[in-house]
Amino acid sequence: MEILLYLIPIALTLGLLGLVGFMWALKNDQFDDMEGNANRILLDDEEDTDEPPADPS
Repeated sequence: MEILLYLIPIALTLGLLGLVGFMWALKNDQFDDMEGNANRILLDDEEDTDEPPADPS
């Protein structure tokens, strides 16, 4: 039972550190563009080249 005297403050400290880290991430716009990266993976990259497309025949 004496271990609870150590574990409860440690758990509260870790929870507070996690909350501070999350608030810092919100303040620094870490979660600003949630849709862009998810959609960008689905789009084809268009490369600009001077060569015409290959003739399939």
